[in-house]
Amino acid sequence: MRDVLEPLGSWWAEGKASALATVVATHRSAPRRPGASMLVGPGGEAVGSISGGCVESAVYELGGEVLAGAPPVLQRYEASGDDAFAVGLTCGGALEVFVERVDSATFPQLGEVAETVRGGRPVAVVTVVAGPPRSLGRRLVVWPDRASGGTGRDRLDGPLCEEARRLLALGRSAVLRYDGDTPGQGAGPGENERLEVFVETFAPPPRMIVFGAIDFAAALARMGSFLGYRVTVCDARPVFATADRFPCADEVVVEWPHRYLATEAEAGRIDARTALCVLTHDHKFDVPLLEVALRLPDVGYLGAMGSRRTHQERWERLREAGLTEAELKRLSSPIGLDLDARTPEETAVAIVAEIIALKGAGSGLRLADRSGPIHLGPGR
Repeated sequence: MRDVLEPLGSWWAEGKASALATVVATHRSAPRRPGASMLVGPGGEAVGSISGGCVESAVYELGGEVLAGAPPVLQRYEASGDDAFAVGLTCGGALEVFVERVDSATFPQLGEVAETVRGGRPVAVVTVVAGPPRSLGRRLVVWPDRASGGTGRDRLDGPLCEEARRLLALGRSAVLRYDGDTPGQGAGPGENERLEVFVETFAPPPRMIVFGAIDFAAALARMGSFLGYRVTVCDARPVFATADRFPCADEVVVEWPHRYLATEAEAGRIDARTALCVLTHDHKFDVPLLEVALRLPDVGYLGAMGSRRTHQERWERLREAGLTEAELKRLSSPIGLDLDARTPEETAVAIVAEIIALKGAGSGLRLADRSGPIHLGPGR
């Protein structure tokens, strides 16, 4: 929903209805990930994309039917086989798309959800996408400290809130299925019918903190920003750590790296989605910094730049500082994938390629040299 939230919210605020089509699940080599959305506006406008053009026409027609009064529907689209004119995905994958009417009656919390997302604060929207007709489209909106709405199953809403908050902390969206196992005893009529809900999370952008105000950091800041990270560049040297040198960074901090990281961790601003890239390759900066970083319980990625010799010397210094072998193995050093990168821009590509591969299930190998599905792992 994030990619169409502005027009959706504008029509909602004007009291107009629109049809929202959302990818809730993908299979094999599907072109878009869960959460990709398309709108059919009150005047017949088409906004957004869910498949890169493969099934948009069919979804547009379905959206028109929903706007005209048809009930919400979960539709599966997959490879069309031998029929060149059939609706399907030429990539060979499959999408499950939930199409629903959105207006002030069906989604009364939309204005607050939009405000939360615009403010960079976390919220999850839980929507019933399969189950009894009376349940389709029911919604539970979950913030870290409260919730609004419901699925129509009071006994399920509590556990759903907990699961939504867990997914929110991970920055993941997912379909959850309940096959007649609603928690609690003495469930009422219809409480044990099968239900599927789509949990769409709107977490703040993940952080990338680049330590070392060098030309490689400028290239990495550009790449991190392009990938949707909130980028911070940190260096203790004020002459180098300036906003003019790093225009793509969201913030430039002048502070000793280990002090800054410790402060951010104590404030709860480092989590399992955070990427820490240590480009200082100077022992007086990176050894104290890595002592702090390697002892943090939740970091998505930690890499350090340097030659093989620099890496070995740094490794020994960290051992002398009391780091265990298990802690040291969390460090990607030398940083990045083996792309034979030479320039700052090439090196930035090698670093983010490693971050992407480790975040999912990628091998880092050429796809041409590997068999099997292209997309592996949850939501890929």
